[in-house]
Amino acid sequence: MKIVITGSAGFIGFHLALRLLREGHEVLGFDALTDYYDVRLKRARHAVLGEFRAFRAVAGHLENADLVQATIAAAKPEIVVHLAAQAGVRYSLEHPETYVASNSVGTFNLLEALRRTPVRHAILASTSSVYGGTPNQVFVETDRTDFPLSIYAATKRGTEAMAHSYAHLFAIPVTMARFFTVYGPWGRPDMALFRFAGAIEAGTPIGVYGEGRQSRDFTYIDDVVEAVVRLLDTPPVAGQSVAATDPVSPVAPWRAVNVAGGRPVELMAFIAALERAMGKEAVKRLVPMQAGDMSNTRADTTLLRALTGFVPSVGIDEGTRAFVDWFRTDWARLRAQT
Repeated sequence: MKIVITGSAGFIGFHLALRLLREGHEVLGFDALTDYYDVRLKRARHAVLGEFRAFRAVAGHLENADLVQATIAAAKPEIVVHLAAQAGVRYSLEHPETYVASNSVGTFNLLEALRRTPVRHAILASTSSVYGGTPNQVFVETDRTDFPLSIYAATKRGTEAMAHSYAHLFAIPVTMARFFTVYGPWGRPDMALFRFAGAIEAGTPIGVYGEGRQSRDFTYIDDVVEAVVRLLDTPPVAGQSVAATDPVSPVAPWRAVNVAGGRPVELMAFIAALERAMGKEAVKRLVPMQAGDMSNTRADTTLLRALTGFVPSVGIDEGTRAFVDWFRTDWARLRAQT
């Protein structure tokens, strides 16, 4: 297939593109290579993808409507996976404008391009953060998502609503993939696992938000990619539900689906797994929960299983070991470059 991936130099986008290229698909990667975190890491990801003849990269911002439209029109993809976004809850407290520009305006520009160049299926990245202030202990796709706790979550919730409108008006089959705390090799340096590993290696304290009582539905990157690959061939059809938890729209080919294992892990247990993988104990500094953070996340996986026959299963010990192996080899070499 011909597939366009936005955010191809990002964490999930890189892994997904690599999997698809290995399977023989043509992939066009669209990425701005912004300096939100170390650009060397993004360039290194694209360098790996560039070893495949079937990969082509376009550098640019989604806010550039003309470039987005021209890229999609020229590529004529069968599938688009939209992963490019300004991520991070804490960063949104200081730079909310970047989230509106990238997540809201950028997604609008992409949807406008898909309006003019139809695709068989568009998968757009959403997040567990859209569940926000829901009192439910387990997040189900049919839960209300009207109470975002951060501007990041608000922009992602907005993209879900915008995508539904375009799905209804222009018959664009859209799946919103709600990712839950993805981790693993080649991850983002601003994420907890990356920061913790660096601090443990250096012997400096790590700030443990929520005093370690938070829990997350940690999802290993290979499991996320497997789920997305299986979702490629399951475009929604308006009004055709596959499970009681299916939020498929009655008036548009649109649905949202949780991508997670449904097995939350307390932050302290996650840190313990990292300590085992590194063979070194962390110096912990307990701090209050950050504004905009959610206390706990846990996905209901009924719909993902019904759609794909798959549910993420890699445990934190296996996942953190794989990350540490990468952190001490590839990332160490990359850091040593000047």
